[in-house]
Amino acid sequence: MSMTTNQPSVVDEAEFTVRRTITINASADKVWAAITEPEHLSRWFPDRAELQSVELGAQGSFTWDDHGTFPIVVEQVDPPHSISYRWNNESGVPVDPSRSTVFTFTLEPRDSATQLTVVESGFDSLSDPTAAMESNRGGWNFELDELVAYLESGS
Repeated sequence: MSMTTNQPSVVDEAEFTVRRTITINASADKVWAAITEPEHLSRWFPDRAELQSVELGAQGSFTWDDHGTFPIVVEQVDPPHSISYRWNNESGVPVDPSRSTVFTFTLEPRDSATQLTVVESGFDSLSDPTAAMESNRGGWNFELDELVAYLESGS
C-alpha cells in the first residue's frame, strides 16, 4: 500500500503565512494524538517533545538534535479540532509574543481519513520574514510527510 501523496506547502508573502493541507489515511483521533501527545510528536516532528498538558497556556519544548530546543506555548486549543502552538524561530529563546510565529493544526474528518491543515503565521514579526517563511515552507513539507508515513505505516 502506498502512502498518500499530498501537495506541498505554500507561502503567502502578503499575509506572512505558510500553509499546507494534507490528507492522512487515519482517524481524526489518531491524528489528534499525533499532534498533541509528546510520545507521538517525537516520532515524526521533533526528536524530543515536552508538553505540560493540552490546555491553553501550557508550556513545553520541541528539540531537534541538529537545531536545538525551541520553547513552545499552547496559544489556542479546541479538542479534537484544532490546536495552536507559539514558538520563536531561534532555539533556546523564551517565547516572545512580539517576535514569534504561531502554527495551527486544524483537523477535518473525511470518511476513514483526516484532512489536516497547518497554517503558520506571524512571520512579519521576525527580522527576516522571507527567509523564515522559505525555511519553514520546506520544513512543513518534510515534517508533514513524516506524519503521513508515521500514521499510515501502521506503527
